Amino acid sequence: MTGLTPKERLLKVLRKEPVDRPPVICTGGMMNAAIVEIMERTGHTLPKAHFDDALMSALAEDVTDATGFENLGVPFCMTVEAELLGSEVDAGTLACEPKIAREIYPSSARVEFRDVGALAASGRLQTVVAAAGRLAKAHQDFPVIASLTGPVSTAASIVDPMSFLKDLRKDPVSAHRVLAHVTDLLAEYARQALDAGATLITIGDPTATGEILGPKMFEAFAVTYLNDLADRIHAMGAPVILHICGDMNRVWALLPRLRADALSTDALVNLKQLKAEFPQITTMGNLSTYLLQSGDPGQVAQRAQALVRDGVDIISPACGMSTSTGLKTIAAMTNAVKEL
Repeated sequence: MTGLTPKERLLKVLRKEPVDRPPVICTGGMMNAAIVEIMERTGHTLPKAHFDDALMSALAEDVTDATGFENLGVPFCMTVEAELLGSEVDAGTLACEPKIAREIYPSSARVEFRDVGALAASGRLQTVVAAAGRLAKAHQDFPVIASLTGPVSTAASIVDPMSFLKDLRKDPVSAHRVLAHVTDLLAEYARQALDAGATLITIGDPTATGEILGPKMFEAFAVTYLNDLADRIHAMGAPVILHICGDMNRVWALLPRLRADALSTDALVNLKQLKAEFPQITTMGNLSTYLLQSGDPGQVAQRAQALVRDGVDIISPACGMSTSTGLKTIAAMTNAVKEL
């Protein structure tokens, strides 16, 4: 089993098959490892790489080469979908990721529904799909991960987020219509990325945290549409990794109902306990990004090894890393996992 390629190892874990050790990955999307140190070293930089598939794929290769993460991940932000749906996006800088500058709609009831096929044929979605295709052709032994922004987070990026969260309670019919439309677009995005050669899909849905939604709305909205999206991706023949931010305590009992192949969590979550209580869940995470940014390599290595000893199935940063994170600490993480 020591001869496994990174792609074989990750897919085996997602199929719940035995492996020699956990994979160590960073998916892209909200979990972006395109740090300033790498970009300054290689000259493949953001924000240009957000708009050019050749640059995007080159930067993804740079990240894997420099960090030791065992995957290639695109894109490098969480704004592709919202921009496609009409929100105004600030493209950011070398050191600052893109962000939503202005949501296009003031409320869920005001959302205009456009043809999903036409939307998916335009914008930066096509850049990401083309970059995934380039990476898949050039690196057959590495998993290529296409990272999507989840339904709740995408909806809260096209509707004013405070209004959208109120709509979940006060106008659930409109909120459901928005989430269904967003999920249709995300499913088409996933299909195109997989057709281009992506190995699997990651969904990052930070707004879908139980801390924000509470148990009832988490069940009614987050679980419903995350499972709908995961089911559609599974029907395409690909696995799904889901990342949800924040403290899981309020929605702990609902976690086994999520139909992703692995659940990635924030550093607040005790993955050893999650594994003990719900052994059917394949766990991923959750090395503190604060430790990666501010700790020393020895501390990072110890924490990575502790996660392996705790039985975490896939080792990964707990969330999105600061672009000022140093390569020494990231390499300490990846090397510690590979050396065990």
